Amino acid sequence: MRIAMLSPIAWRTPPHHYGPWENVVSLLTEGLVKYGVDVTLFATGDSQTSARLQSVCPQGYEEDKTIVPKVWECLHIANLFEQADNFDIVHNHFDFLPLTYSAMTTTPVLTTIHGFSSPGILPVYEKYNDKVFYASISDADRAASLHYIGTVRHGINLEQFTFNPDPGDYLLFFGRIHPDKGTRDAIEIARTCNIKLVIAGIIQDKNYFKRNVEPFLKAGRIEYIGSVGPAQRDELLGNALALLHPIHFNEPFGLSVVEALACGTPVIAYNRGSMPEIIQHGHSGFLVDNIEGACHAVEQLEQVSRLNCRNRVEQSFTVDHMVDGYMNLYNQIRDKKACK
Repeated sequence: MRIAMLSPIAWRTPPHHYGPWENVVSLLTEGLVKYGVDVTLFATGDSQTSARLQSVCPQGYEEDKTIVPKVWECLHIANLFEQADNFDIVHNHFDFLPLTYSAMTTTPVLTTIHGFSSPGILPVYEKYNDKVFYASISDADRAASLHYIGTVRHGINLEQFTFNPDPGDYLLFFGRIHPDKGTRDAIEIARTCNIKLVIAGIIQDKNYFKRNVEPFLKAGRIEYIGSVGPAQRDELLGNALALLHPIHFNEPFGLSVVEALACGTPVIAYNRGSMPEIIQHGHSGFLVDNIEGACHAVEQLEQVSRLNCRNRVEQSFTVDHMVDGYMNLYNQIRDKKACK
């Protein structure tokens, strides 16, 4: 089976630090190659992969501001679809834009919908509803008007995450600094519990950071350390008492949640979106509704076995689970095409 894997080009695949979609594409691509699948990865020119790499954009436009995003996105997508007939399946991780190219080929197109930035993008998905295939990344993140071939939840490479049975003395916020992610809530939780908070992630909303994060920063109490790469991420997640994930939107998945659990770190999350599909309440963390509930959960952290957290990932959220899920979808798509 020959798979054309279309990655975004905001960041390198895999990303140096931030880049969740590119991260998933890399994990899936490497897992499929290990599985013996013939994969060609369409990504930035500086991407690293054991698959064949095709690129027109030298590096991510978030890393090189001289690159005009829409221009290079169009060239990048066109590069794949102009040769799509050479593949058995095109696997799109680039959101809705590649759907408008799908009539260029008879090769089936599978689109993993990593989330809906707004309801305004739904008309594109709806137009191609029965012409391509859609996969969701959680049961919670599905649009009622779309037809899905299945749900495949993200998996991680457990070798990149070290189980730590003996955490440090801090709570952790790990994610982009944005109102959706609830950074201010995490600060209030830590202050109320009188526990140190470490904040790590890119500043996506500068005004939010200046108003709701920066005034509360204090060495030894509330610290912002910026965005971190894989090595520092492992240490940071593993040494935390808990990951605070007080989201203010219905998050489609939440890679950082799974990564924390892989290190043995419980997660305290607002009970929204896909969180109930990842966190087993009282077993691998806590699902709460507000700051007060989160503070109560902090008091109960000793009741959660860190080994249970690691086992949760081993049982459901590894790369092998993700590869098996997509191989099942690929085979379904191949069988459907054979029946036509």
